[in-house]
Amino acid sequence: MKRLRDESGFTLIEIMVVVFILGLLITLVAPRILGRTDEARQTKAAADIKEIEQALALYKLDNGFFPTSEQGLQALVTQPTTGLVPRRWNPDGYLSKLPIDPWGTPYVYQSDGSAYVLKSFGADGAEGGEGKNADIDSRNL
Repeated sequence: MKRLRDESGFTLIEIMVVVFILGLLITLVAPRILGRTDEARQTKAAADIKEIEQALALYKLDNGFFPTSEQGLQALVTQPTTGLVPRRWNPDGYLSKLPIDPWGTPYVYQSDGSAYVLKSFGADGAEGGEGKNADIDSRNL
């Protein structure tokens, strides 16, 4: 049989070869990519904590103290009206919104106004743990 010039397409064998090659690539590459989601979440949490730390440093530079535990990290988004009320709070805020950790829980913030601790409890959402459940603490970054 002779193909006409205006007929184009792939044969069944060509399509099967391409599908086989794609399947082979996926079986080799997918386990390497899919197995790193926990590591990616920990890296994202560490990056979020660094971003919040920068906002806290600007807050302290403007006001002379950090937000208290009572005010929480919300003091970086909206001006606090209780506790140590900042006199020179940035009208644009220090963060556009509060990030939540990659596991869907808020970051834990504790402060007396002069020092703070900022952390994520990891995948299990409970203090302590190892591996993917390990806490990510601003003091250890």
